[in-house]
Amino acid sequence: MTDRAPLRIVLAEDSVLLREGLVRLFDEAGFETVAAYGEADSLLAALDETLPDLAILDVRMPPTFRDEGVRAAIELRRRMPKVGVLLLSQYVEGTYAHELLSSGEGGMGYLLKDRVASLDELEDAVERVSQGGTVLDPQVVRELLARRSDPLETLTPREREVMTLMAEGRTNAGIAKELFIGVGAVEKNVTSIFQKLGLEDSGTDHRRVLAVLTWLQR
Repeated sequence: MTDRAPLRIVLAEDSVLLREGLVRLFDEAGFETVAAYGEADSLLAALDETLPDLAILDVRMPPTFRDEGVRAAIELRRRMPKVGVLLLSQYVEGTYAHELLSSGEGGMGYLLKDRVASLDELEDAVERVSQGGTVLDPQVVRELLARRSDPLETLTPREREVMTLMAEGRTNAGIAKELFIGVGAVEKNVTSIFQKLGLEDSGTDHRRVLAVLTWLQR
């Protein structure tokens, strides 16, 4: 660390244990955690008071545990373009990483939570993002590279059969009857198709429509 003023960090993480652990790690690294929250809306509401250099957010937080952190990160950068953003996630979620990076601007990062176990790696990521760099977990990089190819090519023969019948407007029960398999097996194939096409759960049937459109446009 240099003699400059410590980096001002705001943190949004719904796990109390992880949130407190991160605050301690940042303190040991010489950073200043000016505020820590259990959800993203509070972080956004206090931006004018906290004036952070860097915001660290969990991807999935209350109330829906879907993409609150990503939405907050995008809104934060809209309001304060110079504030760095580092997203943390339990799993590789390429769709969210792609959305965060789509602007092409620096000062952004996406790490898996396993990385926070290493103070050196976390400190390095925070420093690089705060200085306008981009930090991506190696597993996220592999996911994004995989997305550059046609995801339809990754479908298994069975998934292609299911996709064809979905395009015909059949329900899961109808697909199961046509293919002589159980409805549970159809559901597993449909879930796999959604994952391979990068279609996140929105709580509606919209993913089914998007999957069919992708299939028909091939």
